[in-house]
Amino acid sequence: MKTAGYLGAFLGGAVVGALVGLLLAPEKGKDTRNKISDTVDEFCKKHDLKLSRKEVDDLVDDIKEAASDVAE
Repeated sequence: MKTAGYLGAFLGGAVVGALVGLLLAPEKGKDTRNKISDTVDEFCKKHDLKLSRKEVDDLVDDIKEAASDVAE
C-alpha cells in the first residue's frame, strides 16, 4: 500500500509539473516529453518502483493528454 501512496503523490506532482513545463517550455514537444519520461524513469528507480518502459510511456502520454485538456 505504501507504493500506491508514492505513486499517487508522484502522479499528482507529475501532472502539475507537466502542466507548468508544457506551458513554459521553450523546447520542442518531443524533447519535453523525453525529459518527462526520463524523470519518471529516475523517480521509479529512486523509489524502487517497477514500471516497464511502455508503462512509463503510457503515463507520459496520459500526462500530456491531461495537460492539453487543462490548457484548453
